[in-house]
Amino acid sequence: MVHLCHIGLAMDQPVTTPAPSRAVRRITSSAIRELLALVDRPGVISLAGGLPSARHFPVEETLVAVDELLRGGRGALQYSSTEGIPALREWIAARHGVRPERVIVTHGSQQALDIVARAVLDHDDPVALADPGYVGAIQAMRLGGGSLVALPADEDGLAVEALAERLGAGWRPRLVYVVPNFHNPTGATLSAARARRLAHLADLYGFLVVEDDPYAEIRFSGHAPPPLATLTDRVVSIGTISKVLFPGLRVGWMVAPDSLAPSLALVKQAVDLHTSTLAQGIALHLLTRPGFLTDHVTVLRAHYHHQARVLCGALTTEFGADLEVTPPDGGLFLWARLRRPGIDTEALLPRAIDSGVAYVPGSAFSVSAPHRASLRLSYATVSPEDLAEGARRLASVVLGRHERPTAGTAPGGTDRYH
Repeated sequence: MVHLCHIGLAMDQPVTTPAPSRAVRRITSSAIRELLALVDRPGVISLAGGLPSARHFPVEETLVAVDELLRGGRGALQYSSTEGIPALREWIAARHGVRPERVIVTHGSQQALDIVARAVLDHDDPVALADPGYVGAIQAMRLGGGSLVALPADEDGLAVEALAERLGAGWRPRLVYVVPNFHNPTGATLSAARARRLAHLADLYGFLVVEDDPYAEIRFSGHAPPPLATLTDRVVSIGTISKVLFPGLRVGWMVAPDSLAPSLALVKQAVDLHTSTLAQGIALHLLTRPGFLTDHVTVLRAHYHHQARVLCGALTTEFGADLEVTPPDGGLFLWARLRRPGIDTEALLPRAIDSGVAYVPGSAFSVSAPHRASLRLSYATVSPEDLAEGARRLASVVLGRHERPTAGTAPGGTDRYH
């Protein structure tokens, strides 16, 4: 028998919310996500966000894809396999030159990072990555229990020789994370020599390489390094359609070694059973539509190339020698470093927003170094006119001109403010 007095005693006890787990306490919120909420208002030219150009989303083609999928039956609305629908896995496998069994379709590349971390890392396993680093990877690896170790980087990408020195001294990472093409935030491309050296080190010392390559198709100049997965079997290659088609579908993938693919699929099964069948079907329809992808990517490359030239030119005009900028060969971003002593781009940001321009301070990408004098700028969605005006406003704040924003610049419209 249950005694009412016992119930009363229990109800008298204070009710508390469970404390966050150790995994949650290892990560922090993305400063970029928080910044987007702050600057998404009329009058602010945002060079902060990493959103692809919405005006180039294939809306009409997507409507056709959805119509054909739904008229063809109800399979696109049903559950599907954990690893992904076979036809999409086959398309991805053909692009990578592997068997479909090595492909797992994910909810975007961010989920792929999360799954790899869960499947590979134990608590405090060492993870090496470039500093500054991609925020999503930093979060995923820390959530998975990884202990992050920063490696320097330059215009040729991750400083692989710095990794080699650590390895030679006895240090052993569980995995090394690298963005080979147009690293976020620096825009750097890993040189071919460094790619080969990294693959050799992976074979020699037995660590896993996570090759995150979301921007590979948006190359408008320069030369790509050889895919790391063609140089060693110790690679998980991660891709996504978000930058080429549109991010709302949340379709990405992993290409894994045979020995690791079953473990990744098991984690995927536990996390969400499978990626949206409808989203996969839409992606497959667009990716395999005759002639569409080639023409679409050609337009994207021309657009982003023009945008990058406009912003680089405007920054050079406004800042001169006070700002160091390397023109990107692709992707959506450029990394800039202010040469004035004592500059802190994080502390300067509120004044910049008040002056009608936003960026992401370098500290948001910190693994260990503060990057106080650096900032990331995106040229993806802002009009050429607003890129030039944004550079002018930024210079007025940094160089102490304190000019008021030009009236009428950056009128309403979400495509212009991310």
